[in-house]
Amino acid sequence: MRREAGTYALVLSVSVNRRIQVGRLGRLEVAPGFYVYVGSARGPGGVAARVGRHGRRRKVLKWHVDFLREVSSLEDVWFSHSPGATEHEWARAVAEIPGATVPLAGFGSSDCRCPTHLFRFEDRPEAADLARALPRGDAFAVESLRTGHSG
Repeated sequence: MRREAGTYALVLSVSVNRRIQVGRLGRLEVAPGFYVYVGSARGPGGVAARVGRHGRRRKVLKWHVDFLREVSSLEDVWFSHSPGATEHEWARAVAEIPGATVPLAGFGSSDCRCPTHLFRFEDRPEAADLARALPRGDAFAVESLRTGHSG
């Protein structure tokens, strides 16, 4: 993972039922399972900086995913530095992975027309699932991260 612009997906796990307030968006019923959040990093530090922030325990809660990170473990990060990769394309692709459900409409997509950038799965999705769902087979890398924070 480089300090360059790109698109990423956080694979999060949750072990117990939780109810959280997601900023002004509303309440999210967080059921045990796996969650995939899709985002982009176009600013200073690129994907490495943004994923690093998402991995930290202590931070100002700014983005929708920050609230979910309070009660989840970061398992994997799927990312691409490809200039053609967009978070919107990836969100559509993740939605096509078998078993994907939408736990809260508008999550992570308040600045775009996507229905959501957060998806829930009973079983752990794999990077290969995303690769198959992407329309042009956008090249991306997978890195596993263990935070030890299960919330």
